[in-house]
Amino acid sequence: MNKSQKPLPQHLTDFLDWLEIEKGLSSKSQENYARFLKIFFNWLKKNKLENIKPADLSPDHIWQYKLYLSRQHVSRNNKPLKRTTQNYYLIALRSLLTYFAEKDIVSLPPEKIKLPREKGEKILHFLNLEQMEKLFNVPDTSNVAGLRDRAVLETLFSTGLRVAELASLNREQVKIKNTTKDLEISIIGKGSRPRTVYLSERTINWLRKYLETRKDNGKALFISYKGRTPASQLSIRSIERTVKNCAILAGLPIITTVHTLRHSFATDLLMKGVDLRTVQEFLGHKNIATTQIYTHITKPRLREIHRKFHGIKSDD
Repeated sequence: MNKSQKPLPQHLTDFLDWLEIEKGLSSKSQENYARFLKIFFNWLKKNKLENIKPADLSPDHIWQYKLYLSRQHVSRNNKPLKRTTQNYYLIALRSLLTYFAEKDIVSLPPEKIKLPREKGEKILHFLNLEQMEKLFNVPDTSNVAGLRDRAVLETLFSTGLRVAELASLNREQVKIKNTTKDLEISIIGKGSRPRTVYLSERTINWLRKYLETRKDNGKALFISYKGRTPASQLSIRSIERTVKNCAILAGLPIITTVHTLRHSFATDLLMKGVDLRTVQEFLGHKNIATTQIYTHITKPRLREIHRKFHGIKSDD
């Protein structure tokens, strides 16, 4: 069958292959796209449009789907979908249209899908250095689990790693040996993009203390001490739970998460004068527009710098 004659849902497998080969997306990202598009395919079926061809998709179909996301489709807790969640579904559909365009399959242009604007500016939560110290001091470092947790917290703040990136670190990547200076390590981040992150002298010190307690041959840098396999990799959920529990014990905002430490890392660099492009490299953002969400945090500091250093002083 000619590809252009296949119903929309039957293009999913080829689309996911395209995401992997042409866009370099990980299997997890492909799973997310498939999950987001499933909502659209279910909507088509509900409206007896499951056999619609790409060329027959109209702007009105897109509009009706957007109304459905906004007014009828609800989240797991039976509440209306957040704008950000609606955007995830629409971005996935727009990517499908991009695939059609690149494969010369007649359909709507991707730009026909406009994303709903979010109300207000996105609020970023971050910790200052004093709060970070409170967080660091929570784990009981007299035991192996506490040493591991301290090393986890220090590594997150030193590198700005995403939680999945941290969980997947192997011991062989972190060759501390006798070094006491900064150490750089190479990782493969989101979208299979390589980048370099840096461990501070202080972080190296805590990692060394933690690794000295390891008597196993496990490859994972951070391991679980629960269950029958003590050398198993510490899960993402365990890391998230560790940060949340430590934040509560430190008396920090209840909204503190692993990603808060990533925000704190980026904000600390920007507040100390590091340029946005460099922070983009540290965070592994593909698009600098993603990094620009931090700029409103540093505006007061920029205003202070301008007032202090720029222009001719008044004679008054």
